Amino acid sequence: MNFTSQTAIVTGAGGNVGAAIARELSQRGARLALVDMSEEALARLVGELGGKHQAYAGIDLRLENDVLRVVQDVESRFGRIDAVANTVGTFRMGRIDADAAEHWRMLMDLNALSALLLTKAAAPRMAAKNYGRMLHVAAGAGLRGGAEMSAYSASKAALMRVVESAAEEYRGRGVTANCIMPSTIDTPQNRAAMPSADASSWIKPSAIAETAALLLSRQAGAITGASIPLSAG
Repeated sequence: MNFTSQTAIVTGAGGNVGAAIARELSQRGARLALVDMSEEALARLVGELGGKHQAYAGIDLRLENDVLRVVQDVESRFGRIDAVANTVGTFRMGRIDADAAEHWRMLMDLNALSALLLTKAAAPRMAAKNYGRMLHVAAGAGLRGGAEMSAYSASKAALMRVVESAAEEYRGRGVTANCIMPSTIDTPQNRAAMPSADASSWIKPSAIAETAALLLSRQAGAITGASIPLSAG
């Protein structure tokens, strides 16, 4: 899985999973466009990875103009876009009879609309080169609703339907679209939030990144429209 001469966009690159995917792709030779709201987090990551990568701070993926500006600049700067790894998303619980409606738009916009806008901007450019890989981070909650999960489950289900539709629309044009569905991720934030939980069963961001690299590679051309569960094994 050699990414030399390939250009990849990693969104949410300042987060645990986004940074892990960026490290994995950088080690495999990719040139990266690192996207995040936080300028500080991106500066740290670029300093760690080296100078060949480009940072895009303050980008709101819920805004079509922001998304289009990044995608156009990446294509202009590097000549092509080979892969997009979208890790942007958030989690909220809420009862239907309490605060689910309050969370609905925020979750739909951040978890699903961002994926739609990235696909709209990047996939046609990939198809014009007859090659591209798109990967989004979904969740098992998108397969089935649960108590206090209506808005979150619906937003992840919407993300998965966007990916499945993109896979069909770009089938035969060299572009794949897939989701991964990690189980509980072993992050400092989750350890702080659940101090009594058994973290040995949680999946590490580095393990997620290894699978992401596979799905973003040339070797994964036969996989499209999939939502793949990931666990610690």
